[in-house]
Amino acid sequence: MKTTLKQLITPAVLIFSLIISFNANSSVSTDDSLSDQEKSMVAISSYTAQGNIPELNKALNDGLDAGLSINEINEAIVQLYAYCGFPRSLNGINAFRKVLDERKAKGITDEQGKEIKMHSQDGDRYERGRKVLEELTGMPQSKPAPGSGEFSPRIDAFLKEHLFADIFESNVLSYQQRELVTNAALASMTGTGSQLGAHIHFGMNVGITEGQLNDMFNVIEKTVGKEEAENGRAIMENVLKMRNSN
Repeated sequence: MKTTLKQLITPAVLIFSLIISFNANSSVSTDDSLSDQEKSMVAISSYTAQGNIPELNKALNDGLDAGLSINEINEAIVQLYAYCGFPRSLNGINAFRKVLDERKAKGITDEQGKEIKMHSQDGDRYERGRKVLEELTGMPQSKPAPGSGEFSPRIDAFLKEHLFADIFESNVLSYQQRELVTNAALASMTGTGSQLGAHIHFGMNVGITEGQLNDMFNVIEKTVGKEEAENGRAIMENVLKMRNSN
């Protein structure tokens, strides 16, 4: 049976796999390749998702040297709690804190970056989160989300109000950067192929190109392995075929 994009983007995938936010002044490269900063962000996300702290320490130093700000890296690692869990996200934050302390002791001053600002908490946070999701997917989102949202209204509310509204609307990382972080993490873990396919599609919806995704998988080949990178490329090709057929 032919798989469609609508089938790929199931309500469960949308609820549990989408963490992204907008900042018009901070975005992925406009050309067809990733910048050194973006490649560093991929490596940081990959090693955080794997729990590989020794290699994460190197990637964090490389990212700072490439010009990533403290707040950009911090926000990316915070975002990953929704994908690889609080333990690995917290381990990543602690590793980052130690790296910054070591660099400061060596006389290295790193850019703090844009101050993290949240939207007003006034108004209907659930509705704000639902609208963000509609913008990202390009698809209408019913209230509550069918399936898991109807079965568990509390998880539907938590995800819409906290993740989709509170986190997605923070201003440090762009939609493209958020999707790059998400895709890198998903490509680095096992059992997340369907979510990776959905997020490749979402990433392309917000401007990530095929060339940039290929660059991402080249980094994944180094951070995780050839098999994981090839699996990711195969999923990307499937997404591209479905996008072209719709």
